[in-house]
Amino acid sequence: MPIGPQLLALGHAHMEMAHEFILVGGALGVLSIFASLASRGLGAPVLLVFLVLGMLAGEDGPGGIAYSDFTSAYLIGSVALAVILFEGGLKTPLSMLRLALWPALALAVVGVGITACIVAATVMVVGGVPFIYAMLLGSAVAPTDAAAVGSMLTRARLALPERVVALLEVESGLNDPMSIFLTIFVVRVITEPAVATWQNGASLFLREMIGGAVLGIAGGWLLALLLRRLSLEVATAMVLVLTFGLALFGLAQVVGTSGFLAIYIAGVVMGASEYPARQAVANFYEGFAWLAHIVLFLMLGILVTPHDLVPFIPVSILVAVVLIVVARPVATFACLLPFRYPWRESAFASWVGLRGAVPIYLSFLPALGDPVRDERLFCGVFVVVVVSLVIQGWTIGPAARLLGFGRTG
Repeated sequence: MPIGPQLLALGHAHMEMAHEFILVGGALGVLSIFASLASRGLGAPVLLVFLVLGMLAGEDGPGGIAYSDFTSAYLIGSVALAVILFEGGLKTPLSMLRLALWPALALAVVGVGITACIVAATVMVVGGVPFIYAMLLGSAVAPTDAAAVGSMLTRARLALPERVVALLEVESGLNDPMSIFLTIFVVRVITEPAVATWQNGASLFLREMIGGAVLGIAGGWLLALLLRRLSLEVATAMVLVLTFGLALFGLAQVVGTSGFLAIYIAGVVMGASEYPARQAVANFYEGFAWLAHIVLFLMLGILVTPHDLVPFIPVSILVAVVLIVVARPVATFACLLPFRYPWRESAFASWVGLRGAVPIYLSFLPALGDPVRDERLFCGVFVVVVVSLVIQGWTIGPAARLLGFGRTG
């Protein structure tokens, strides 16, 4: 059957669109690298730079890209976060876990709950919404961001006690699953109040956390065993690690456990294992994780429409201030008190609670089930994350000096 000129024109248009997409994606990636180098001189959080570039490329910016598909955003976000958390686990030595596991767990579980409740109470009073709806925002903004915390601590070159560094890095890797659990449970309470009892909540929590931990340990051990036993070229080993990690994350999510906890713990187990091409795999994953950061934050920036944020800015800034100066400090001091952390270390840990991609990612969840979604959650969370990155990201050095922690050089 002959192909008509209209079909040829349509095919050509699709090809041109694909070529333009590749060009724009690659150019944004290159710009992100140069912008991150420029941000070092300004002391700006690099993730904030990626976010701003995405906003400039978006609907309200000179790029003019219109993107509002929360389903594809959830998929891209899940893959990117799985890669980022696995790489975070790879860089977490067992000595760091032994040094700070229990206080980090306290902050990651109890601290997230305290933070979420204080933020929710603020939203309820200021925004005039029921507490259970306010808990959606509180649960979403409760976790700290592993990439933001790690990059800012590295860049600041502070002479911090080893256990403080361990606490902050391990906590930021462990608190995402708790926040995700809280958000999912709150959504269930809102949509299925008869089913979402506290007993079911406790069962869900145990299934997600214990199941995720077991799958993570088993998956990390199996992957390390395969890398030791199989005769693989370096490039093939890299691909195996990447695909196995994504499969493990997907398996954990499909069977109803925490894929985020599973992938992080699998990374820790892998990081503690010896196998051929270990350093090459670590280097590969570090680079791939940075690509995941760039893609994730550019996508989040493109997804938001800045003019839609304007009505939510005053209340969201107030919520962000309460999060930074009240909720996070109260949670940190309460959780670290039994472990006898000096007040200076607790104060610094409370300040280095930068928010990042996970809160914005969690704000997708209600939108996935409600096409005519209430945009207050997404817009509010976005503003809170930006305020956290700006205020806390730019003041880590001065805060450390104020608390008596100098620079290493």
